[in-house]
Amino acid sequence: MAVTVLIPTPLQKFTDKKANIKCVADNVGELIEALEKDCPGIKARLCDEAGKPRRFLNFYVNREDIRFLDGTATTLKDGDEVSIVPAVAGG
Repeated sequence: MAVTVLIPTPLQKFTDKKANIKCVADNVGELIEALEKDCPGIKARLCDEAGKPRRFLNFYVNREDIRFLDGTATTLKDGDEVSIVPAVAGG
């Protein structure tokens, strides 16, 4: 099942400057592995040493934050859109 992944500008150096990538995965965890296979080095930017999404990155499946779904076990369906959004902080 193909899903579209929206890649933020700082990570596009791993995707040959592509803002959108099609991947095949059953859940977000598999999606991260598929991205690493197609775009070597990107997983280190997405995940910490324990393999969990970094604190300053948010993953959304069809505009739903995976932290409020099933985390990296969140199921993906054909046609889903996954957004990777860097957290913004300031004051």
